Amino acid sequence: MKESSAADASAIRLQKYLAHAGIASRRAAEELIVRGKVRVNGRVVREMGTSVALGDRVDVSGAPVVLHLETTYLVLHKPAGVMTTMRDPQGRRTVADLIPKGLPRIVPVGRLDFDTSGVLLLTNDGELANRLTHPRYGVDKTYRALLKGRLLPAEIERLRSGVHLEEFRAAGAQLRVVAVRRETSVVDITVHEGKNRQVRRMFEAVGHSVQALVRLRFGPIRLGDLPPGATRPPSERELAALRALA
Repeated sequence: MKESSAADASAIRLQKYLAHAGIASRRAAEELIVRGKVRVNGRVVREMGTSVALGDRVDVSGAPVVLHLETTYLVLHKPAGVMTTMRDPQGRRTVADLIPKGLPRIVPVGRLDFDTSGVLLLTNDGELANRLTHPRYGVDKTYRALLKGRLLPAEIERLRSGVHLEEFRAAGAQLRVVAVRRETSVVDITVHEGKNRQVRRMFEAVGHSVQALVRLRFGPIRLGDLPPGATRPPSERELAALRALA
């Protein structure tokens, strides 16, 4: 372990090391360091200015951290009924069960609710993941929602203008009505925030429960015809667009 030095090109800040290893975003890695969860060469480290060399041994909560110099990206169609976590204390199925064998450790970028399906990006590029999920960058996300009841024009205008939820005001959304039937409506909605269950709560605020929800797009990454549970690598064009967003 080394103290931070601009002259030492082989050293890297500890929080950046953890982010590049896919352990957590840089901000979350800083919290792990402050909480004393990180050891370097057997010693607990709490200082933000600490740097490590590639030969140092780093552990988080007793588990060794392996830094993969090659970044990995994966697009997954997360099915409903799958947790957007790498493990679940209740034994429920997680996205880790759907990742092809032989890949470096990768983690989800953001979250999809347990009962929401759709496109999900996973990577070990912690820096990119942190930027894509930061509110400042406001990555657009498009969902297709099956609603109970007929969505009325006045309700559409409320959603486009923004609605007040319990602890925050959801910004105005873009909407496209796909179909309106006697007892249901199908709507595409695009938001750039990422609050917990936000889309479902927005529709509930105007009087419609969501019966099914699929994320069709995360920034430039589109679900397309990828089957539930299947994965694919992002295209070079998609990766370039993601980096441009961040």
